[in-house]
Amino acid sequence: MRMNRKGFTLVEIMIVVAIIALLAIIAIPNLLRAKISANDALAKTTLRTLSTAAETFATANNGTYPAAIGDLTGATPPYINRDYVGETIAGFTYSATWGPGTYTFTATPVSVGTSGSATFSISTGAIPDW
Repeated sequence: MRMNRKGFTLVEIMIVVAIIALLAIIAIPNLLRAKISANDALAKTTLRTLSTAAETFATANNGTYPAAIGDLTGATPPYINRDYVGETIAGFTYSATWGPGTYTFTATPVSVGTSGSATFSISTGAIPDW
C-alpha cells in the first residue's frame, strides 16, 4: 500500500542547502573586496578634501600653510567641517604631520586586507603617493 505524501525529502532539502552554501562561498569574497575598494576610495577622497582645505588656507593666508587641524576647522567659515585627525572612519585612521610650510595627511587601514588595502598619504602641493 502506497501513501500519497506531499513535501520534500531530506535529500532534496540537503541539495538546496548545498547550492545555497556554494553561492555564499562565491559571493562573500566578492562583497568583501567591494567593501575594501569602497573604503580605499573614501580614504583617498578624504585625503583630497583635507589637502584641498590646506591648499585653500595657504592661498588665503599668503602662502602660509596651517600649523594644526584647528586652523582648518576653526576658521570662519571653516575650510573643513570635521576634524578627521585621530578619527577612525570606514576602517581607516587619519593622521596629520605639520611643519613649517609643509603638511602630510595619512590614512592607515585598521587592518590591512580587511578594512583597507594600503596606507595612503598626500603632502604639500596636493601630491598623493598613490
